[in-house]
Amino acid sequence: MAKKVLIIGTGMGGLATALRLATQGYQVEMVEKHHQAGGRLNQIKDQGFTFDVGPSFFSMSYEFEELFKSCGVANPLQFNKLDPLYAVWFAHRDKPYKVYTDLDKLAGEFADIEPDFRRKVRGYLDQAKLLFHDTEYRIVKRNYSGLLDYGMALSRVPLRHAPLLLRSMWKELGRHFNSQDVKVIFSLVAFFLGATPFDTPAVYSLLNYTELEHDGYWNVQGGMYRIVEEMVRLLEAKGVQIRYNTEIVGMRATGDNIEGFVDKQGNIYRADVYVCNGDAASFRGQMLHRKKFTEEKLDAMDWTLAPFTLYLGVRGKIEGLHHHSYFLGSNFNEYASNIFKTSVAPEQPYYYVNVSSKSNPGSAPEGCENLFVLCPVPDLRYKADWSDSQALADRIIADLSSRCGYDIKANLITQTILNPVDWAKMFNLYKGSGLGLAHGLNQVGGLRPANQDELFANLFYVGASTVPGTGLPITVISSKLATDKIAHAYPAA
Repeated sequence: MAKKVLIIGTGMGGLATALRLATQGYQVEMVEKHHQAGGRLNQIKDQGFTFDVGPSFFSMSYEFEELFKSCGVANPLQFNKLDPLYAVWFAHRDKPYKVYTDLDKLAGEFADIEPDFRRKVRGYLDQAKLLFHDTEYRIVKRNYSGLLDYGMALSRVPLRHAPLLLRSMWKELGRHFNSQDVKVIFSLVAFFLGATPFDTPAVYSLLNYTELEHDGYWNVQGGMYRIVEEMVRLLEAKGVQIRYNTEIVGMRATGDNIEGFVDKQGNIYRADVYVCNGDAASFRGQMLHRKKFTEEKLDAMDWTLAPFTLYLGVRGKIEGLHHHSYFLGSNFNEYASNIFKTSVAPEQPYYYVNVSSKSNPGSAPEGCENLFVLCPVPDLRYKADWSDSQALADRIIADLSSRCGYDIKANLITQTILNPVDWAKMFNLYKGSGLGLAHGLNQVGGLRPANQDELFANLFYVGASTVPGTGLPITVISSKLATDKIAHAYPAA
């Protein structure tokens, strides 16, 4: 008889793990707190507008191709490559920089501020390319049996990359470029993942390689939530049952074995194997009451940004806005150094804007635009009171209106605000951290919470805060790593 697996949570990691396990012959059941699947990869509908709740684009599209191919199904999604990748607006400039994967076109954008940019960026990306491919399988796409195993894996990475462990990303950028604007733009890939380039190790320059050269950025025809809809359809075809409106609040265990998880109504869900698609660190503390993951110790860890998000349905077409845009001030160093640990909302906020109606017209009524705005803000460890949410939203809307030359407030049809308190409650995010544990050197690889529990042998983890890390394609890799461990320890039949 096939072994049964219970997966708690239907985020990208949980859905991908379910598809892999069901393909291998496991009986899979999923429980989900909300009325629909997706976790942070979700959807809001209001007055004819459709908004992606969280991710609005992704890199490493080939990881999705690997997932579907390994499960014996054709990719049901149509991916659209972004070109340009995004636009960056600075307060000191009247027009944005456009960031292209074509390095000649990109050099044209920076011709006035970074002489000989083409040669400089080629050297920077060549170094990042070597690092990416030297670590892809040695460090990222593999499981670890313990710290010794992780140490052995690190020893196999060529020594030429060692200096990148000792420098920050900002210092590394300074070795290649002189322009403040260029360094800031190349820092955004870290900043909007919830870390400052002054604290982020230079090894994360490999992210610039993934965006500019290796695979670029992509979105999905029909909206990002199409990923979830198609995954659910495939799972249903394989007999996977998803129980919605089911929040897990407790568990039953004997010795080193989980016997079941309990929902709010007292129902017990039993299986041979369990997979947690919640946060791998806070779940250990809040559900399993581990001493290593008490609130005090969780607070001492490094977490990614807390999101403050707006979902704006706007009457009229905003010609001055691109599909993806970043709006920044002129004080990046000061702003980035302070924003994550302050107790007040920013007066001059930095933020990202996605207008999915530019490429998916069906996401807004005819003649309208749907705007998703993300502003990185302090998490609930530093700023617990978000009663000023509307004031921050108004500042963002006023600033955006001024910069793009369109009165958004006067044409606002619908507005939804989600602050860190909302994100924490909706998706069980620790203190509102949007992307889980950060990626400092003490929280990567074998130093992240493991994807197999330390005490309960039949409990596994998938998602952002376990190996290998955060981001949609990375959680797809996470699902493969978790599936491999489960198949080795608990064969399907």
